[in-house]
This record gives sequence, structure tokens and C-alpha cells, in this order.
Amino acid sequence: MSASVITVETQEDLSHKLIIQQPAVGLSLQGSIRVPGDKSISHRALMLGALAQGETEIQGLLLGEDPRSTASCFQALGAEISELNTELVRIKGIGLGNLQEPVDVLNAGNSGTTLRLMLGILASHSGRFFTVTGDSSLRSRPMSRVVKPLQQMGAQIWGRKGNSLAPLAIQGQVLKPTHYNSPIASAQVKSCILLAGLLTEGQTTVIEPAISRDHSERMLRAFGADLTTDPEAKSVTINGPAQLFGQKVIVPGDISSAAFWLVAGAIVPGSELVIENVGVNPTRTGILEALDLMGADIQLENQREVAGEPVADLRVRSSRLKSCTIAGEIIPRLIDEIPILAVAAVFAEGTTIIRDAEELRVKESDRIAVMAQQLHKMGAKVTELPDGMEITGGTPLAGTDVDSHTDHRIAMSLAIAALVATGITTIHRAEAAAISYPNFTATLQQAIG
Repeated sequence: MSASVITVETQEDLSHKLIIQQPAVGLSLQGSIRVPGDKSISHRALMLGALAQGETEIQGLLLGEDPRSTASCFQALGAEISELNTELVRIKGIGLGNLQEPVDVLNAGNSGTTLRLMLGILASHSGRFFTVTGDSSLRSRPMSRVVKPLQQMGAQIWGRKGNSLAPLAIQGQVLKPTHYNSPIASAQVKSCILLAGLLTEGQTTVIEPAISRDHSERMLRAFGADLTTDPEAKSVTINGPAQLFGQKVIVPGDISSAAFWLVAGAIVPGSELVIENVGVNPTRTGILEALDLMGADIQLENQREVAGEPVADLRVRSSRLKSCTIAGEIIPRLIDEIPILAVAAVFAEGTTIIRDAEELRVKESDRIAVMAQQLHKMGAKVTELPDGMEITGGTPLAGTDVDSHTDHRIAMSLAIAALVATGITTIHRAEAAAISYPNFTATLQQAIG
């Protein structure tokens, strides 16, 4: 397949059209790929480095737009953070309790992680006033899931629609500890409350209905926090007030970004890819389990531990996929990968059912509705459910005009679907991929040769 089948056009409004044309002869994906640093770990490393005493060094930081939003916010709060122009970033922390009151509004951009986790930190810095906002997408996403438990701790937070939408104003307070039973399994909710507990006297506990990703717990321990977990009770407890100390953090490749190549390697005939240096934290490997259920040929190689996180190289070969049901406790461990799993389901024999994923409706877009609509445009048989999708595989896809709805995971999922669609697929607003994967198009070109 020649490089000319993938082109990017910049529009007058600076949005991008990604145009993918099926070649005259079949393509296959070959070679080794390195994906960007894990977005979840990158956010947390920047935040804890800013709050710690001393210097923190981060290797492999994701240089996407979301971590840049986090860095910008904490620079405005007084931390010294080196330029995010290489994957090695240094932070001179200001110490817990020492955030400066910013002179302007803090802007989280498109990053829900930045805004939700930062709320716990800001709310616990007494005597200071903060205002936070984001882009139009983030200003429409619900914040009550973190505002309400913080208010139970004594936080003073105001915002639109009953304090549920940004912009939000925060008057920092001395908070009281809480024992919070979260109605949803959400790493953002859990992390927000734990971060609020850093400056709170006593034990702050979060209990979840299912275990969500545990990057915050691992990193808080590494930075010196007194934190205990009870996997059987699905609870985490932090003892405050805490002290954090600067660390060296190595960020592995993001399994959420690797997921696009895992599915691409599985559905494009004759393909074999190795995705190197991928974080395989067990709270994030639902994508591997789901693809295994579907019959994908994926092997974990060179398994090791790097800076407290399990890492492996992932080898994927093309294979015949079969349908399965994805629901229940696995959902929090693959919630971000469901858009690309929907693409895999289009090429699986039978009907794949995805349930218990209503959280997707309040992501950067309504990912259930958008993926169902865009795949339907390409000819897929997709039925939208209140909390998921039913996808019947086996119908060939045809290239057409589709739209990312400014959602990075939608943009990249549609690009992978386009690789096996006949004709020409044009993905509008494809620049959204830069939120988590700035060089996605270049990596796609590399994989197809």
C-alpha cells in the first residue's frame, strides 16, 4: 500500500480531514510500533510532582493536549514545570498545602481527568479561591459525580445547573474525612476524593461497585502517601494529612492507544504488529480479555515491571474474530476502548453485545450514539442500546464521510475501520486524535508502509 492513500487536509476553520483510500491491492500491517505514554499516568505524575516536595522527573510523558492542560493549570498554581517539548519533564514541586491562588481562570481544555482530579486538590486548599473551566465539550460534561462527595467533606463549590457544570468556582476549605460509597466504578471519582484526603485529617475511604484503574493508588504510595487497599471490599483508604516527595516516574505506553493497533492487526488480513512497551496494569487489561474472547491472536512478550507498573510488548496477528458479550465488572477496565471494540465487532462472526457502559454517554461525546451512527453510515449493522450496542458482524464496510464529533477515540476508531472499508473514507475533525495520540496519522502511515 503506498503512502498516497492517506492524506490530511486542513480546512479554513483549522479542522482536519483525514482521507483514507482503499488500495487497488490488499494491504497488511507490519512492523513494530511504540505508542505514546499512558495518559492516565501522565496526568497523575504531573499533579503529584507539582504537589510534592523536591524535584520530580518524568520520562515518557504523553505530549498530548490533555497533559498540557494539566501542566498549564499547575504552573498557574505555582509549580515549576519544564517545557513539554520532550518526553523528559522536570517539576519543582511546591509541597502539599502551598498552592498559590491563581490570578486567572484555570483552563482544563478538553480534559475531564484534569478538571475532576484537580477539584479534589483545590477544594482542600483552605483560604484560597479558584475558578476552573474547559472547552465547550468539557463544559457540557457532568461534574456532580465529584462535586457531591466533595461537598459531603465540606467543600464549597459553585457552578451552573446545580453546581454540576463548569465553569466552577471553589473556595478552599479545611475538609473532613469521608467514607464514600460510590454509585459508579470511576477512577476519576475515586482519585478526586483520595486527592482531597491528602490534606484532610483522618481516614478518607472510597468504596466502588467494581474495581477501577488503580494508577492513583500506585503513584500516591510511590510519592509517600499512607494508603491501603482492600480488593475484596473494593475499597481504598488514605490517611491524612500526607507528605509527598519528588520521584522519578517512568510512563509506559498507553494500552488505550495500543488498542487501535491490536484491533487493526486482528482485522486487516495478513497483518502482524508488535506494540512495544505497553502498560498492562490489570485494572486496564479488559481490552486484552475482550479480544481474547473474540478469538484475537495476541501474545504478551518481554513482560516486566517498570517503576511499579507492569509492562509488556504485545504481538498481534490477523485472525478470524467471533462475537461475544461484554458487560459487568469488565466494563470499568475497558471503558475507553469500547469505541475500537465496536469496530472489532463489525468484523466478528455473529452478534456482539456491549452492556453496562452508560458511562460512554458522558465522555468527550456520546460515544454510544456517535459510534452507532458513524459505523451505520459505513454499512455496519449496529443497534444502539441505552447502555451499549448490539453489533452484527459480517457486513462489508464502504467508505463514506464520517465525523469524529471532536472525540479523539472516535476519530482513531473510524480510521481503523476505514482500513478495511472499500473506496474512500473521509474522517472530519480528525485533529481530535491529538488529545491523546499526537502522531497517530504518522504511526498509521508507518504501519501500512
